Amino acid sequence: MLRNLHTLLTEQTQKLQLLLEEVAQLKVEISRLKKERQEVNQAALELASEVYIRRSDWALKSSGATIDMQRTSKTYDCKENWGCRVLWFFHTPNPPDTILEPDISPGNCWPLQGHQGQVVIRLPARVHLTAVSVQHTYKEVSPSGTVTSAPRDIAVFGLNADREEETLLGMFVYNVAKEAIQTFPLKNTHRAFAHIKLIVKSNWGNTAYTCIYRVQVHGKMEEQENLS
Repeated sequence: MLRNLHTLLTEQTQKLQLLLEEVAQLKVEISRLKKERQEVNQAALELASEVYIRRSDWALKSSGATIDMQRTSKTYDCKENWGCRVLWFFHTPNPPDTILEPDISPGNCWPLQGHQGQVVIRLPARVHLTAVSVQHTYKEVSPSGTVTSAPRDIAVFGLNADREEETLLGMFVYNVAKEAIQTFPLKNTHRAFAHIKLIVKSNWGNTAYTCIYRVQVHGKMEEQENLS
C-alpha cells in the first residue's frame, strides 16, 4: 500500500515537474513574442515616420516656401487673346506661387509663358531632397477640355545659397496618361539645398503657355549641427 502510494506520488511529482517546465517554456515563448511584437511595432513606427518625413511637402506657401521671381519665367498674359480670356474667366492669370498651395481645382494653375520655362522655389529650410511631385489636372475636368498645356520633359536642380552653383538632381517625364499627381525620385547627393529649380523643357503641345497646378518638394531637413 505504501509502496503504491510512493509510486503514485513519484509519478505525480514527475508530471508536475514536466508541467512546470512547459509553463516555463511557455513564459519564454510569450516573452519572445512580446519582444518581437514590440520590435515590429517600433519598425512600423519608424517606417511610417520615415515615409512621412520623405513625403512631407517643403514647397508649401503656408510653411514659408516662396518663389524667386527674378529666376522664374514670366506668367502668360492673354489680354489680346479673346479665346484665352474666356477660358480664364476674365480673371488675371494666377501668379507663380499658386503652385505652392494645395488648391488644385480645375483652372487654378500657374500658366508660364510658352512651352518652356522655369520656376525657382525658396524652401523654408535647407533640405536633403529625395523626390519632387508635379501635378496637373485630368482631361475630363480641364477648363480647356485638353491637357496639352501640361508639362512634359522636366529637369530639377538644387541651388546653393547664392544660387550660382546648380546641381542636377533628376530629369523625368510627366505622363498625362497617368495619375494627375506624379512623384519622381531625385538623386542622393548627400547635400542639402535651400532652393530648388524646376525647368520645363517641353509640354504636351500648347505653344502659348504651360500650366502647372502644384509642385511638392520632399525630403528631410538638414540637422542643426550640420548647419554652417
